[in-house]
Amino acid sequence: MGQKIIRFSDLTGTHVEDESDLVRIVVHQHPDLEDGPVEIEALSSELGAVEDLALDLVTIELHHPDADGPETVVLEAAAFDRLASATPMAEVLRGAKKVARTLPSQTAVPAGARERVNYASLEHAGRPHKGRTTDAEKQLVRQHLDEINERLAAEGVRTIDLGNAEHVARYGLEALAQERGVTLG
Repeated sequence: MGQKIIRFSDLTGTHVEDESDLVRIVVHQHPDLEDGPVEIEALSSELGAVEDLALDLVTIELHHPDADGPETVVLEAAAFDRLASATPMAEVLRGAKKVARTLPSQTAVPAGARERVNYASLEHAGRPHKGRTTDAEKQLVRQHLDEINERLAAEGVRTIDLGNAEHVARYGLEALAQERGVTLG
């Protein structure tokens, strides 16, 4: 039995004729983003104006003496540059004291403070993990099984086997296994 996958742009719903025209977009920050970065795809022709729309941004930390920790602020570079009234900002930055970067191994991170992996994202869905498989992860695996298996194989991780009863039960793949004519072993 053959199988054909039809792909569409996540931005416009336009049919993708040539997969080499697809651009993978990872959204790290957005006001509507709730559970960490997500991945979408769009045609490169749909993204032509993105670089023209891009803003020059500056990320700064404010370390107030009476605060528990630093406050991170993101603002446009032009607005930040206007803060320097006596000397141009470029000159202020050239003469500024360097901040020593701390290596991850130098900072102790409590076990509970480590960033949690979002298995309900295309980047992590289907990876073996302890704990409950969420409905969101199950749905993502059902909808993108072949793509997820390609990623897992490329990472050298076990793939999701429709012939494996445990995999089928974990991700709710009974209907897909039946549709593809796979018998559970």
